[in-house]
Amino acid sequence: MTYKKYISKIKKNKIIIHLSQIAIFILFITIWQILANKNYINTFITSSPKNILITILNLYRQNNLLFHIWITIKEVLISFIITSFLSIFIATILYNYKILYKILDPYITLFNSLPKVALGPIIIIWIGANIKSIITISVLISIIVSIQTIYNGFENTDPLKIKLLKTFNANKKDILFNCVIPSNKSVILSTLKINISMCLIGVITGEFLTSKAGIGYLILYGSQVFNLNLVMSGIILLMIISYVMYNIILYISKR
Repeated sequence: MTYKKYISKIKKNKIIIHLSQIAIFILFITIWQILANKNYINTFITSSPKNILITILNLYRQNNLLFHIWITIKEVLISFIITSFLSIFIATILYNYKILYKILDPYITLFNSLPKVALGPIIIIWIGANIKSIITISVLISIIVSIQTIYNGFENTDPLKIKLLKTFNANKKDILFNCVIPSNKSVILSTLKINISMCLIGVITGEFLTSKAGIGYLILYGSQVFNLNLVMSGIILLMIISYVMYNIILYISKR
């Protein structure tokens, strides 16, 4: 009976949390629209929920909405796959060869502190003003943090477990695949959840610098022609895409 009450309490708390989140969102949108209708805020600068909805519907009718969304999602997915694979691979190599990590550590720190946007013009000149440069910028923005996070997780693996495997004459490969990686599943999954957001930031940064399509392009174009409705619509779309992608990764990690 106590267990049933506990489960019931957890379910009630989840319902309360979800309803509260929805209520806050609706309240925010309502207040925003009321202030716009009463002219308490300048809709030319802040737009309004109604104008944003109209802009999104117009983009859909012109067959531009889904095209721009797909371009951004495609770039994010490619960047995410490349970043995830490379970060795990490089972190594994650095963990197995500690001397290599000690040699590269100051350079990794230096590169991580460098604003990647500053490299944008150079990347565009080297690779060209195309999707490859956008993906490259996105990968550069997210990969160093991913490598460091996964490597630190590997380093903090329980040393007693490693010693136990060594007593059974386990080699580096056995320790890596039977202890280190399994012990850091949560770290790797947390890194993937961070990666999806970082890759989206990187893609939008790349689209600001060189793009003819995508959500970043819509925001940039809207700011150039002072169409704040288009800018705010792009921001809302980015929030929705980010939320959906994050929850997909969250669902996979729970599974």
